[in-house]
Amino acid sequence: MKNIYKIFTVLCLLTGATACNWLDQVPEDELTLEMVFNDKTRTEDWLAGVYAGIADPYWDHMKFAGYDAMSDDCTLPSAWTTFGWNILNMAAGNWSPASEWQMNYWTELPKYIRSAYIFIDNVKPLPNAGVPASEVELMKNEARFMIAYYYWLLLETYGPIPFKPGLVSADASYDELMLEQTPFDEIVDWIDEELTETAKNLPAFYINNNKFGRATSVMCHAVRARMLLFAASPLVNGNPDYAQYRNRSGENLFSTEYDPKKWERAAKACKDLIDLAEANGYALYTEKGSDGNIDPFLSYQNMMFTRWSDGNKEILFPRPGGCDLWDYEKHAQPRGSGGNGALGVSQSLVDAFFMKNGLSIDDPMSGYSETGFSTSSDIRNTSWNLGSPTDTPGEITTAGTYNMYCNREPRFYVCVLYNDAWYRQSSRRTEFHNHSMDGGGYDSPQAGYLIRKKVSPDVHVMNNTYVYRPGILYRLGEVYLNYAEALNEYDPGNADILLYLNRIRERAGLPQYNSAENGISVNASDKDLMRDLIKKERRVELCIEGIRYNDLRRWKEAEILLNGQVEGMNVSATTKSEYFKRTTLDIARSYRKAFYFQPVPATEMDKNPNLVQNPYWLSKE
Repeated sequence: MKNIYKIFTVLCLLTGATACNWLDQVPEDELTLEMVFNDKTRTEDWLAGVYAGIADPYWDHMKFAGYDAMSDDCTLPSAWTTFGWNILNMAAGNWSPASEWQMNYWTELPKYIRSAYIFIDNVKPLPNAGVPASEVELMKNEARFMIAYYYWLLLETYGPIPFKPGLVSADASYDELMLEQTPFDEIVDWIDEELTETAKNLPAFYINNNKFGRATSVMCHAVRARMLLFAASPLVNGNPDYAQYRNRSGENLFSTEYDPKKWERAAKACKDLIDLAEANGYALYTEKGSDGNIDPFLSYQNMMFTRWSDGNKEILFPRPGGCDLWDYEKHAQPRGSGGNGALGVSQSLVDAFFMKNGLSIDDPMSGYSETGFSTSSDIRNTSWNLGSPTDTPGEITTAGTYNMYCNREPRFYVCVLYNDAWYRQSSRRTEFHNHSMDGGGYDSPQAGYLIRKKVSPDVHVMNNTYVYRPGILYRLGEVYLNYAEALNEYDPGNADILLYLNRIRERAGLPQYNSAENGISVNASDKDLMRDLIKKERRVELCIEGIRYNDLRRWKEAEILLNGQVEGMNVSATTKSEYFKRTTLDIARSYRKAFYFQPVPATEMDKNPNLVQNPYWLSKE
C-alpha cells in the first residue's frame, strides 16, 4: 500500500523542495492513505491543505508576491531589503533566475496540485461518519477547481510551463518527470475546459456560511474570465517579442499572430460570469443614505470589510479564513500613532483619482489646482466622517487643506492618507514632513502618503485592535471592467461598454458617461478613447488589490510606467509650507522585457535539461 511518506517523497522529487528533509525520519507505516481517507476529520484536513496555497491578498500580495509593491500604486522604504523584502530589489530591476521570489510558485504550487489529485483518487463516502457520496462528489470538484486555479497561477506567473495533468506515478522514472514546456494557448484551453465542466458540478454559493471560501461555480467562471482576458491581451496575443520563443521540440510557446477572436471569447466569458453571478444574488456592494441614494464613501470603503453573511454579495472568490490581521494595518498606520508608517501610495496613483465632477485632473474643466489651500470645508451627502475633526458626517476636508487634495472623488479619500489629513484614530492631523511625529526617519512615507484602502477605520494599532475582513481575490466590480475592456476591443460602440463602466462610476458617486442627467459626453464608438477611459477607471477602482501590476504586464505597459524616478511630495521639508511641492524622489524603478514573466528558477534549469529559459532572461533586454 502506498503511504503518505512515499507520496511526499515523490512530491519532493518533482519540486526539489529541501523542506521535505524531515521526511527522512518518519517511519513509513506511521500514517497511510487508507487511514487518512477512512477518517472524516483527516479527509477534511487534507482538502483544507489543498486550499492552503491560496495567497493572502493583503500581506502576500504586498511583501511576498509583490503584486502591489512592484506596481506603480505603492511606495516602500528601499531599506526594507534588509528585512527580507526581496520584491524591492525586483522593483529596482535587480533580479535574475538565481534570485529568490518568496512565493516560489514553480516549486510550491505543484505540491498542492499533486495533493489535490491524491485527494480525488482516494476520497470516499463515510456514511457512518456523515460523509455521503454527494459530499464526496462535491469535494472532488472542489479539488478539480483548485488544480485548474493553481495551473492558472503558474501560467500567469511564468508563461508556458511543463504541463501534464493527472497524478504522476510514484514509480515514475527520472526521464518521465523531466517535461518540456507546453504552449501557452494549449494550457489556457485545458484550464478553460476544466473550469467550465467543474462549474456544472458546484453550487453558485453555499447556504452554510462555514463553507465561505470553498469552491463555487462562480469562482470557476471568475478565474476563467480573468484568464481569458489575459490571454487576449497584447502580451501574449501575437506579441512579436516572443516570435522566436520555442520549446526543445521546436514548438512556438506563444501564438505568433494576433487573434481578435480572443477578445470575443474573453468578453463572452465575462458576460457568462456576470449573468451567472447576478442570477444568484451577487451584486455590487452598496450602502444607502436616508434619502435612498448610494453613499459612495461608505459603499467603496466597506466593500472591503463587510462579510458575505452581512450582505456583501460583491465577493466572488474569497480566501478561506480571511487574511493577516496585523502586519498590513500596522505598516500602513502613521508612525506617531504606533504604526510603521511606510506602506505608501505613489503620487501617480494620487494623480489618477478623478475630481468629484468626474473629470481627470488633466482636464482643463476639472477645477484641479496644485497651489494654495482651501478656505472652507467640503461638505457632501454622506455619513462618512473620517475627515472631520468634529465627527461631522459629510465633512470631507476642512479649511486649510492643500488644494491638490480638495474636491476629489470619494475613492480618493477612502484610499489615501495625505499630509495634514484628519486622523480619527488619534484625534489629530497627520504630520508627514521631516522632523515631525509621522515623517522623516527610517519608515517615513516615501512619497508623502500612506495607504488607507483596506485599513478598517476601526483598527487602532496602539490599542492592538484589529478587525476581521474577508480576503477578496475576485470581486464583481473587476468583472464589469473586464467585460467593458474585452467588449471594446472586439465590438466598439456596444451599449454594454458604457452600461458596465457607468455602474462602477455610479457606485463611486461620479457623473456617468453620456447620462441624460449631469453626464459627461464621450464618443462611445471611439475605441481608443474608451480604452483609455476603461484603463483610467481600472487604475482607481482596483488600486492596491494586486491587479494593477498584472494589468501593466498584459498591456505591455510595464516597460514604460515602471521605469524611472518616482514622484512625490517634498518629504525632506521641515515645514508644512515647503512640504507641499511636487518633487522627484530618490526612488528608482527599472523594468525590462525579461520581467514580463518570472524566470524559470536557475535551480530548475539545472535539474531539467528539457526546459528553456523564459524570453530575454539570458540577455540585457
